[in-house]
Amino acid sequence: MAGKKRARLIYNPSSGREEAKRRLPEILQRLERGGLETSTHATIGEGDATLAAADAIERGFDIIIAAGGDGTLYEVINGMAEKEYRPPLGILPLGTTNDFARALNIPRNWEAAVDVILAQYSQVIDVGKVNQRYFINIAGGGSMTELTYEVPSKLKTMIGQMAYYMKGLEKLPRLRPIELYIKSGEVELHEEVMLFLISNSNSVGGFERLAPDASLSDGLFDVLILRKCNLAEFIRVVSLALRGEHLNDPNVIYLQTPHIQVASPDYVQINLDGEFGGTLPCVFTNLPQHLRIFIDETGQSTYKNPPLANLNLKLPWKNRAGVDEHEEEE
Repeated sequence: MAGKKRARLIYNPSSGREEAKRRLPEILQRLERGGLETSTHATIGEGDATLAAADAIERGFDIIIAAGGDGTLYEVINGMAEKEYRPPLGILPLGTTNDFARALNIPRNWEAAVDVILAQYSQVIDVGKVNQRYFINIAGGGSMTELTYEVPSKLKTMIGQMAYYMKGLEKLPRLRPIELYIKSGEVELHEEVMLFLISNSNSVGGFERLAPDASLSDGLFDVLILRKCNLAEFIRVVSLALRGEHLNDPNVIYLQTPHIQVASPDYVQINLDGEFGGTLPCVFTNLPQHLRIFIDETGQSTYKNPPLANLNLKLPWKNRAGVDEHEEEE
């Protein structure tokens, strides 16, 4: 049919419990019936989705669709962010947690998510730049932020979210502070901290009130820093964060800024949307309204994955702490 838009579907066959791979024929059929001429690219390793997204732009596709978890989405964003022409992005959240899709109220149900893309109602969002990498949801550093890229993808495929809880329990006794130098237009700090988070959205690892004032299109990061504290204080802050009551805690530093520099004399790994993003020092810059993403016009999501904070899991300290999700492409 003349005038049909061309879409490139980039999918991670191992995302979630291989749902993208299993659903692919049905997804393609629904997209084609909705008027999108769709071709596919199955990722085959780390960084492949980035190359595929850049290639899709060079080939003039009208729409790019990322199907998988937060890690797949992260790689696709990194293939698009530096291009002068950036086509609209559709998201099929077929990973385990899908933090960013939750922040945008994109349905967890694959049929409803396809229909959001077909409706072509979009929102322009900010993108974070870190040195030469990009993120759209969360950047962070500290022991607990390393969980997402330490969990093997095969274990994640087998037991899903529980893999992160298992790794988190293993790391808790070894939590250690890091020394940070932080500088922005608003503050200059030298602190020992347990972790720091630089958020673009309000949904991080199932904590939907972690950055309650965050907006995806205000040109600002929401920065949360947890000062050095003992295990009991750490657990207390987590408990407060589940209810969105943590910002006034004396152990929490909170600010909004479009640009922030973070350095440390320690070896500190950076987590970008659940992926390993290098080490400090880093400069974080907000690129305002840099990318267009299809969202649910009604705002009524049929998201089926419960936030981690609501999962009824029996952890030793009786509070449930969520962790950031990604989908490695191995």
